[in-house]
Amino acid sequence: MANFITVIAMSALFMLFASSAMAAQEKPVNPKTCYECHDVVKELHAGGKHKNVNCVSCHSGLKDHLADSSKRPVVDTSWEACGQCHKNQHDTFLQVSKHRPARDEKSQLTNRAPNPYWDKLMMGHGFTKEHGLTRSHPFMLLDQLVVDRAFGGRFQPKNGWEYVNNKPGKVWDTIVDKEPSTDDQKAFMRQTATTVNPVCLQCKTQDHILDWAYMGDPKAGAPFSRASKPVAMVQSKKLQHGLNCFYCHDPHSAKPRIVRDALIQALTRPEADTLWAKDPNHTKIKVYDMGMRGYTRKIAILEKYDSRLQCGQCHVEYNCNPGTDTKTGEKVTFADDRTNHFPYKDVFQLYDHYENQIHMLDFKHALTGGLLWKAQHPESETYYNSAHAKAGVGCDTCHMEKVKGKDGKTFTSHYAVTPKEHIKSSCLTGGCHKGWNEKDAVYAIDSVKAYTKGKMRKAEFWIDRLIDKIVEGKKAGLDAAVIKQAQDQHLRAHILWEYWTAENSDGFHNPEMARESLTQSVDESMKGIKMIDDALAAKAAPAAAAK
Repeated sequence: MANFITVIAMSALFMLFASSAMAAQEKPVNPKTCYECHDVVKELHAGGKHKNVNCVSCHSGLKDHLADSSKRPVVDTSWEACGQCHKNQHDTFLQVSKHRPARDEKSQLTNRAPNPYWDKLMMGHGFTKEHGLTRSHPFMLLDQLVVDRAFGGRFQPKNGWEYVNNKPGKVWDTIVDKEPSTDDQKAFMRQTATTVNPVCLQCKTQDHILDWAYMGDPKAGAPFSRASKPVAMVQSKKLQHGLNCFYCHDPHSAKPRIVRDALIQALTRPEADTLWAKDPNHTKIKVYDMGMRGYTRKIAILEKYDSRLQCGQCHVEYNCNPGTDTKTGEKVTFADDRTNHFPYKDVFQLYDHYENQIHMLDFKHALTGGLLWKAQHPESETYYNSAHAKAGVGCDTCHMEKVKGKDGKTFTSHYAVTPKEHIKSSCLTGGCHKGWNEKDAVYAIDSVKAYTKGKMRKAEFWIDRLIDKIVEGKKAGLDAAVIKQAQDQHLRAHILWEYWTAENSDGFHNPEMARESLTQSVDESMKGIKMIDDALAAKAAPAAAAK
């Protein structure tokens, strides 16, 4: 999107001043010296907006590296590395949203997936321990470390609940490891789980971007991989910042980019089966191999800002779990790259994708014994073909308003928050909703969300009934083929419902898709219930006839 996160064009003089200030302890180097080995860096840096930013602004230890290439320079991955020049964006990024409490569970009575249905429908999955609503971007990593479902309770805030009012910073300034003597991934507190893994950490931080090979493949020289112990990764203290600036902004060229390996893999796979690939107007990308450490690392530079791709690095459905192969019944471990996978498809394509194409599902339901899928947060795919997207509205239009800085210049605020926090600069710009005032806009948003939540409750009721019917059928000794069919209906109904518990807009991003999906979920549940009822009736018929 042309209006997405416009990078402020800093003057060369200001950039040089900032560079020299940052490099007070290290003298600037001649970039051409670096270009001799780093061809890709030369292509990106020499012709980009950052061409006058010296390498020492983000890299330290360059003198030693130039004398001995085996001595790797240190890369500054902090927010401040970019904030030294892009102060307005930096300061707004660190704003904290308090429109909802910290650690607000989706399973609370008035939230997106309330109990008792949530715990029953997801029985057997760690997300039943704590399924939190989103908080401000700078806390992405911190909130992952302390949530009950992730690390078994071992990482806790140093100052108890006072941490919720801490300003964003390095996570190890806030947390303490209660079990530092071991890197075992196990539960240390009652009713906690250990569902975190190295792949799901890729959306929380890229502090270790240079230490992770493409797709997380275990490679010689790469400190971390899909097979790494997640606790050991955190204990290394290399992971400190949530959502680094360089997810979306290439530090060498200042061009828009994506870094999530599984998204790059999805966009470049030969099947060309993604929403992006089927869009004739999709934003073009150019993939670069940044691997200079003995293993492949990839980034993709975008021809223009595209929030569906950039936000879609994390606000997306992806598999980041081990599971079960649906063809063989064998366990899928982190040795398999299906544990780092983006379908980049909408809700109606996911059953076929997971069941028939990659043949993998996440977990087994504790009551039915059937295999199920766990959704992540598919905002990008949901939004892709929505009315707003077709009208040219980007994620930034609603969630990152245009504001004036103290210098009088207009810039894109990096305080990503619900548009209800700034209705005038989101819903009431562009002339689309003529005659509306702020109350009208909020009323429209709340109406869509309320309607969708109602459909979610109905879908949950019918899935609950189907679960009970499958249990009843198993107890009655129904044929295994009938149970398998009903379990398949459960999977279909489950995907069409659970997608919307993970999608964070309560259907607002695409209300038509939400309605179609949730009502179809009800239909699929009803079909499964009928299968069991018919089989039970057929089983009882001979006995009834004999009386």
